[in-house]
Amino acid sequence: MSIPNSTAVSTEQAAFERLQSGRARLETELAKVIVGQRAVVEQLLLAMLAGGHCLVTGAPGLAKTLLVKSIAQAFHLQFQRIQFTPDLMPADITGTEILTETDGGRRLTFVRGPIFANMVLADEINRTPPKTQAALLEAMQEHQVTAAGVRHVLSEPFFVLATQNPVEMEGTYPLPEAQLDRFLFNVLIDYLPEADELAVVQQTTSRAAAAIEPIFTGEDVLAFQELVRRVPVAEAVARYAVRLSAASRPKRPGAPGFVNDWVNWGAGTRAAQALVIGAKARALWQGRTHATGDDIRVLAAPVLRHRILLNYRAEADGISVEQVVEKLIAAVPKEV
Repeated sequence: MSIPNSTAVSTEQAAFERLQSGRARLETELAKVIVGQRAVVEQLLLAMLAGGHCLVTGAPGLAKTLLVKSIAQAFHLQFQRIQFTPDLMPADITGTEILTETDGGRRLTFVRGPIFANMVLADEINRTPPKTQAALLEAMQEHQVTAAGVRHVLSEPFFVLATQNPVEMEGTYPLPEAQLDRFLFNVLIDYLPEADELAVVQQTTSRAAAAIEPIFTGEDVLAFQELVRRVPVAEAVARYAVRLSAASRPKRPGAPGFVNDWVNWGAGTRAAQALVIGAKARALWQGRTHATGDDIRVLAAPVLRHRILLNYRAEADGISVEQVVEKLIAAVPKEV
């Protein structure tokens, strides 16, 4: 039997206490510039703790850029925003080699692109061709870029938050399902209630934006991510995540009737992994030392909404992915 390393235990305890002591301060700092959207903020923070990337879906003017930039400031992370356009090339993201004059003569020097940051906002990712999308997604998966056969490692921590405008789809290049699956969450930003929208209007038209004070650092984020991995999950909870994902696949044994009727393609194994790691992050964020089935259910929508592809019958019946996810939660027995 191995004996737990006391140094490792004390380091984990220190990271846990630091997260809990800084959580309220972090929420206070973000509230200086972000009104409402508590669920959205929490999902983005959970993705950071879990070490995953996010797809952010919402109409223009809902402060997506401000939200991501504010989180980067609160964690003292280097932030870069890339505006995706039809003429954007892969080298515009990853960087390129240029010919420079040196004492030893001319030589090729690699100039880093905006992907070399801790937090990258890929604005309107579906407005650029697949080749450029693939360059970003390769960096997301491998945490590196390759130029002229040379491997360049990205800084850690590294997060990509890609936005999509769900309203205007003309002239866009929708991400294939295999690429969508690379995102841990699909975070949906909706319009604010009237009271919150009024507060935004009054706040943004009366004074300059308040400065965000950094609460954590990049080293803290890495420590939190390591701690998330160590949060225990009961087998019953993990099995619930697997069954919830599997139930979304049509024409499979045990698939609910509504899935066979409305779903063309269901969630894969990566969805179950996302549910479990997200549940661990949520447990840690709330000060708990174990994940539960409730954590799985709360995160079912952001994990599954971009991994379930509906068919034409669902469109004809006016069925949304959100409704399918709700019915899945109701149909799959609660394990714990």
